[in-house]
Amino acid sequence: MSQEINKKLFEDRKRTNILSVPEQKFISYLVPRIPNTISSDGLTAIGFLGSVMILGSFLLAEYVARPLLLLGIVGFFVQWFGDSLDGRIAFYRNKSRKWYGFALDIVMDWISTVMIGLGYVFYAPGDFKYSGFALVSLYGWAMIISQLRYRITDKYTIDAGVMGPTEIRVVICAVLLAEVLFPGSINYLVIGICAGLFVINCVDTKKLLHLGDLKDWEDKARKKEEVVPHEAEL
Repeated sequence: MSQEINKKLFEDRKRTNILSVPEQKFISYLVPRIPNTISSDGLTAIGFLGSVMILGSFLLAEYVARPLLLLGIVGFFVQWFGDSLDGRIAFYRNKSRKWYGFALDIVMDWISTVMIGLGYVFYAPGDFKYSGFALVSLYGWAMIISQLRYRITDKYTIDAGVMGPTEIRVVICAVLLAEVLFPGSINYLVIGICAGLFVINCVDTKKLLHLGDLKDWEDKARKKEEVVPHEAEL
């Protein structure tokens, strides 16, 4: 039964991230157990609550006590729960709204990213605050790439090779834990994440341009085929 659920829930997208198999199995386990009183929009709200918790953890760590950064790890799990299950629960209940869900998901992802970046800006000292701005900008770049890839290929993917949103959450949670154990480490780790995202985005942009070039040649070939038969009829 779980295999049937898994196939039904993920037939609309291909995942390439490292944690895709265990993640999909866990989601397949959770979806049938979500109470009917909780809608897909309700799960989206839960995911947003997780983002608020992450922002709050940075503020509490800055103004109260550094160990409260660990609240952000709980926030990332709450965010993952809502963000991963909202679309899947709609799909499972045959209540999916493709374009409504797509638009809502993108908007909420961007708002959540800005909130996380803002939290780090409040927490980071001095010029390290700029790396928070860079992180948000680079993630925005990655989002733009995914939307353009969808427009060109008509296939929606949210992963950049073996890295996906879940892996990014795990990495940031590890960074928060490291900051509690080794104060100040987050500043250099965020710079490292920015460098990694920059490289990934550059590679994905090159691939995207190649896909766009292929699409242009396909469109030109199709138009040429349409014109030739028309001229033959004349």
